[in-house]
Amino acid sequence: MSRMSRTLTLADAALPRAGALQNAALVVFASLLTAAAAQLEIRLPWTPVPVTGQTFAVLLSGIVLGPRRAFLAQMLYLLEGASGLPFFAGGAAGPLVFLGPTGGYLVAFPFAALVTGALAERAWDRRPVTMFLAMLLGSSVIFVVGLAQLSRFVPSGALLSTGLVPFLAGDVVKAALAAGLFPFAWKLVRGWEAK
Repeated sequence: MSRMSRTLTLADAALPRAGALQNAALVVFASLLTAAAAQLEIRLPWTPVPVTGQTFAVLLSGIVLGPRRAFLAQMLYLLEGASGLPFFAGGAAGPLVFLGPTGGYLVAFPFAALVTGALAERAWDRRPVTMFLAMLLGSSVIFVVGLAQLSRFVPSGALLSTGLVPFLAGDVVKAALAAGLFPFAWKLVRGWEAK
């Protein structure tokens, strides 16, 4: 059996014999990358939910690392922020953030990474159409849980306009970007493996 046929994710291709220390480093790195992406924040005047880069980091952690490592990375990210590190959007921190209007989006992160990671293990990241769908499915997990909590803070008639609609175009662009990049990355990996 070739090394490529055993590869499940890009991380597996890059580190085919990764041990516990390397896998732990990948988990920590993904949590810190999510924290950094959370600081890329745009506040919109009509919603308490900011536009950030963190959802892109969450979904890509699943695609790159696979479901288990990505789930752990996002759980670690939530633990880091809850413990007081200024890792949430805009430098927010502490456990009370989970009780606020954006708490549902945060809680969904490990599960969204789990979904995209499971799809990547099934090679959804190797074709543009399935990669695009994997990103949208991961985003839908974040929206479902996020909107459920946000509904406690905004009138029902304004829920979609404050917690979903402003973010759809960005999510489609991010999914399209990933759909173009990841299949190309796999072509490079296959070419490298063939040498």
